[in-house]
Amino acid sequence: MKEPKYSQSFKIALSALSCAVAVIFLSLGLLSGYLTALGYLVGILALMAPLSKKFYLGGFLAYAGTCILAVALGAAAAFWDLVPFIMFFGLHPLVNALQLKFGINKWLAFAIKALWFDGTLIAGYFLIYGGAIGWNFLPEAVSAVINRYIYLFVFTAGTAMFFVYDRLIFRCQRMVDAAVARIAK
Repeated sequence: MKEPKYSQSFKIALSALSCAVAVIFLSLGLLSGYLTALGYLVGILALMAPLSKKFYLGGFLAYAGTCILAVALGAAAAFWDLVPFIMFFGLHPLVNALQLKFGINKWLAFAIKALWFDGTLIAGYFLIYGGAIGWNFLPEAVSAVINRYIYLFVFTAGTAMFFVYDRLIFRCQRMVDAAVARIAK
């Protein structure tokens, strides 16, 4: 089946709308302190909109704009909460779309993305516990166990969590594809 041609204005509008929704929810989620996960989720789903029409450049520009505008609109106050979105969660839907476009083996792609996710978790760990933030809200015994076995925890539990997350994101992309197809008609 032949791919439909979309005008440049449609591509820009869909990418800009995606960026705007992602910025609004991500900023509100980060600034509230309680809705961070919801902000991440809506931001991720919003960034899937241009990818549903295979606008890969628009998807990347929406991601970059989301990161820049979220910081500019006040998320700089909660910048460390935004770091995982910048490092992984905002780019993950684009990487999934490119994986499908180029037909990359799903197990090879999973291994690479799981290492990327685990690296993000380890970076977050070092940012929080390693000095950048320095929170120490856990009891000393629990902190000692976490510090001693952090790589084991991340590479086992983190990879298992990522397996579930990756599958869910692929399903979410199909739902966003269906929603955007109804809107574009």
